[in-house]
Amino acid sequence: MQIPKQSCRMIARIIVAVALSLSLAPAAPATELYFPADTWETIEPGEVGWREEQLKSAVDFAMSRDSSGVVNLYRGRLLAERYQDPPKKSLRYRGMVHGRDRSGRVIEDVASVQKSVVSFLVGVAQEKKLITIDDPVHQHLGVGWSKAKPQQEAAISIRHLITMTSGLNDKLEFVAPAGTKWKYNTSAYAQSLKVIASASGKSSPDLTSEWLTTPAGMQDSRWVERKNAGVLAARYGFATTARDLARFGLLILAEGRWNDQVLLRDKKYLTAALSPSQKLNPSYGYLWWINGQASTVLAGRAVKRPLLKTAPADLRAALGALGRKCYIVPSLDLVVTRLGDTPDGLRKPKFDAEFWKLIMAAAPK
Repeated sequence: MQIPKQSCRMIARIIVAVALSLSLAPAAPATELYFPADTWETIEPGEVGWREEQLKSAVDFAMSRDSSGVVNLYRGRLLAERYQDPPKKSLRYRGMVHGRDRSGRVIEDVASVQKSVVSFLVGVAQEKKLITIDDPVHQHLGVGWSKAKPQQEAAISIRHLITMTSGLNDKLEFVAPAGTKWKYNTSAYAQSLKVIASASGKSSPDLTSEWLTTPAGMQDSRWVERKNAGVLAARYGFATTARDLARFGLLILAEGRWNDQVLLRDKKYLTAALSPSQKLNPSYGYLWWINGQASTVLAGRAVKRPLLKTAPADLRAALGALGRKCYIVPSLDLVVTRLGDTPDGLRKPKFDAEFWKLIMAAAPK
């Protein structure tokens, strides 16, 4: 049966009209989390209720404070992003730079931000039944890993390492029974990475690649050996970019999921990691900083205020020296990372407080 020419022309006009209407239709708002592959989708702030000028002011402020890179993600898409070579480069900053990615973005040792990365890896190791966080540390590292007496050392668990309650000082000497004193102790924390390497039979780079960086597309992230680390620092630093660090933040925002792959199924562990882990410093979880609590311990002193008064109460943060930061705010579907040289100085407002004041001025009301 032959279709009349007039009908064919009508059908063709309908097809063209439908195609045109579809091409002109506005994109549906992003309601689901987006996980970038090699390229990264962007989203205009105004499309999702953010104030563009105020957000620009927040990024301008960050860059004025010697940031090398700032990334803001909304539900995984790039909301704002900026890079520069910090105008002032301290000797310490220069020593923490480890090259650049394919786009020229700097790769930096993120200092104590690595603690939160290790927190994630500890969770994976427990899920794989290689450890439990209540295992005594000597079960995996052998007796004598610290300078405490054997009986004192035997009471120290992995949980104590990741909650900063080992009772040891920076030289790994006994100060107080495990669980009775909170001290930000990098030397003690660093044993937790050794524990999971020993329990898994894998090197730190290999297990990190397998469990985290490869599946999350963190192509420019790796462990680097620190020269002259000293007693107060971990021997290895986690080097990454502001974008790769944002990928890690997005993974945490997605509760351990990357796209269709679940990298950490243990929601109970992840919830505990991002919640107060003890009463000595309620603003600390499992190697994560926790906002919204009545008090926090800063520089060894307890203060009766939350970690960040100008930020949402549900903010969780990985924080490192020279102002390295990975913030996660579930209530705003937001991940923010910042790398660079130290942003604080004499007669300047504290970076965190001012930065979050500006971000909240830009946020949807």
